[in-house]
Amino acid sequence: MQCEDDLDLIDTHCHLDQDIFSVRLPRVLEAARQAGVRRFVVPGVHPGDWGRMAAIARSHDGIFPAFGIHPMHADLADGATLSQLAVLAPGAVAIGEIGLDPTYPIRLEAQEYAFREQLRLALALGLPVLLHCRRAFQRTLHILGEENADRVGGIMHAFSGSVEMALEFIRLGFAISISGTVTWPNALRPAKLALELPLESLVLETDAPDMTPHPFRGQPNQPAYLACVLGSVALIRGMHPQEVARQTTRNAVTILSI
Repeated sequence: MQCEDDLDLIDTHCHLDQDIFSVRLPRVLEAARQAGVRRFVVPGVHPGDWGRMAAIARSHDGIFPAFGIHPMHADLADGATLSQLAVLAPGAVAIGEIGLDPTYPIRLEAQEYAFREQLRLALALGLPVLLHCRRAFQRTLHILGEENADRVGGIMHAFSGSVEMALEFIRLGFAISISGTVTWPNALRPAKLALELPLESLVLETDAPDMTPHPFRGQPNQPAYLACVLGSVALIRGMHPQEVARQTTRNAVTILSI
C-alpha cells in the first residue's frame, strides 16, 4: 500500500513476534513504511515469546517491545516469571498486554493476581500499560483505581466498550485504541467511538495478524493496513487523514515516550 501523504503513523499494537511474520518480517516492515507506518509496538502475550520480542526489537529499527502476560496466560504469573518480567521491563515502552477477560477459561482470581502484580511493576518502573479488557470493564476500572494506575496511564487496546465507559478510562489517563474493526461495515460501536471521543484521546492499532480491516478481511492483518484504520477514522470525523495521523501519533508518542 502506498500512502498519499508523508505520514508518520505508530501501530500501537501489533504482534510481529508471531510465527506468521518470522520469515517475511523485513517485507512486512517495508510495506508498512511505504504506507506511512514508521514505528511498531509489540506487546507480550506469553512469557515464552519475550525473548523473540527482544530479538526483533534489537534487529529492526522502529520496533518497541512491551513485555507482559496476557490474561489468557495469567496462570503462568508465578514468582519466577514475574521476576523475569521485572528484569526485562526496563527495556520496554510499556507493560502489556495485561488485563481481564472472563471469556477465557482461566480463573478470574488468577487473572486479577497477574493483572495487579503487573500494574504494580508498571508503577514501580514508571511505565504505561497496554490493557486487554473484554466483558470486565467495571472490574478493570475498580482495580485500576485501587492500584493507582492513573499515575502511569496507558492504552485501552482495541477498545470494545461504550463511549460512556471509554470516558471513564480516559479520566484515568488512558487513550482509547481504534483497530481494524472501525472499517467493518456492520460494526457500529467502533465508529461511534471514533466519532464521539476526543481526538486527543485516540491512538491507532492493527492487532496484526488479527482484526484485519475491510477490504482485506480473510487475510492475515499487517501494519501496512493501519492506513485503512486511519482512513476510516478520518472519514467518520470529516477530517483530512494527515490531521488524524498527526494527532494520534502525538498521542502515542506522549503515552509511550517513543
